[in-house]
Amino acid sequence: MPKPLLFQEDLINRYDHQGPRYSSYPPATEFQEAITESHFREWARFSNEELIPRPLSLYFHIPFCSSICYFCACNKVISRHKQEAEPYLQAMYREIEIQSRLFDQDREVRQLHWGGGTPGFLTRQQSQQLMDKIARHFKLSRGGEGDYSIQIDPRVMEPGGAAHLRNLGFNRISVGVQELDAKVQKSINRIQSLESIERVIRDARRAGFRPINIDLMYGLPHQTEASFAKTLNTIVELEPDRIALYHYTHLPHRFPTQRRIKSEDLPSSSEKLAILQHAAEQLCAAGYDHIGMDYFARPTDELTVAQRRGRLRRNFRGYTAHEQCDSIGFGVSAISQVHENFSQNMVSLDDYHESLDQQRLPVMRGHQSSDDDLLRREIIQRLSCQFRIDTRQSSEDWHIVFDEYFANEMDQLRIMGEDGLVDIADDEIRVLEPGRVLVHNICTVFDAYRQTEKTAG
Repeated sequence: MPKPLLFQEDLINRYDHQGPRYSSYPPATEFQEAITESHFREWARFSNEELIPRPLSLYFHIPFCSSICYFCACNKVISRHKQEAEPYLQAMYREIEIQSRLFDQDREVRQLHWGGGTPGFLTRQQSQQLMDKIARHFKLSRGGEGDYSIQIDPRVMEPGGAAHLRNLGFNRISVGVQELDAKVQKSINRIQSLESIERVIRDARRAGFRPINIDLMYGLPHQTEASFAKTLNTIVELEPDRIALYHYTHLPHRFPTQRRIKSEDLPSSSEKLAILQHAAEQLCAAGYDHIGMDYFARPTDELTVAQRRGRLRRNFRGYTAHEQCDSIGFGVSAISQVHENFSQNMVSLDDYHESLDQQRLPVMRGHQSSDDDLLRREIIQRLSCQFRIDTRQSSEDWHIVFDEYFANEMDQLRIMGEDGLVDIADDEIRVLEPGRVLVHNICTVFDAYRQTEKTAG
């Protein structure tokens, strides 16, 4: 049985703070408007010229939802009219056409993901047309070899919907649940029945989806240790392959919809810690392994196997067992990572449409990576995915003396070592059990941009 996470409340209270979850390094908050479409086109050309070009990963942002969830921090459009998606899809088709001309046609799409909003907002005809458009312009994997996933809101999934998605080519599904407690659901304006969730998972299994992931959220209004334990017990009985346990961050000054959540209804820091601790114990007792930030998976799941074999990676979609790809984002606010550099699309629908009407890629900002960025990105990847760094290997690979290059960082890590979060040996830095729940904070030690903020402050 997997060991439960070790929690030490005093350490968590001292170290835990809001910060990046490192789906990218540097985080998107560091992207600059100096990056333009011309930069992206140049990076695409360089990526084609590599000795062995990387496979592709495609992400499609479908921003539409029929109702608003108060906790949501995504770029979204609320509408009950399916036809409102048509102009957006037409713009996305133009983006697909432009992007496909930038990348060699023999580069296989190993990963494909539709997120949102909720892709379930689209009609079956619209989703079929979008997938047909993708297949005409990119080389999709055959025989189910790719990782083709989609986010699902069970409230809008029609009977037979899973079979339709499977026929489109999807083989992995992520079901947004968040909470089952009626009082919590009402407070976040996301009311859904257990029966609808059970039906979606049952239909997905029957259609051949593997793995099936369920998204949950802790720290929501009126949530208690007891209420979330009840939710988790029910979820475990559904036997998902993976469970993503996200932390709700209350930022009403940035996300207006969160203003409908009263601060006094949120659990305190100690209550949130108790919820997380009990949840981790429940999941470990139920046979799940803690993969890393937010994620739990069965021991036989490919993520768990990849972690044991040292091949687990982290990207904008979370953890993956696939090799590193060049990632292309389509739609408003979507992020691309090509030739080790980042670009982000415009966040305004009007700006997105205007750019594509003029046959221009809607690049708004981005980041061109330095050698230091690449080194730190690799270290953060190893910490968040494998919970260890081989400092001797890093020194050889990057032609540095690790302890000298990261002298300030090592000073910070030694303090964490005294607190029992990490173990520092001659050739290795290893995250200990009490530090695993704080691994994103340990990663922050190597974040040069966060260190600059602290110095400036």
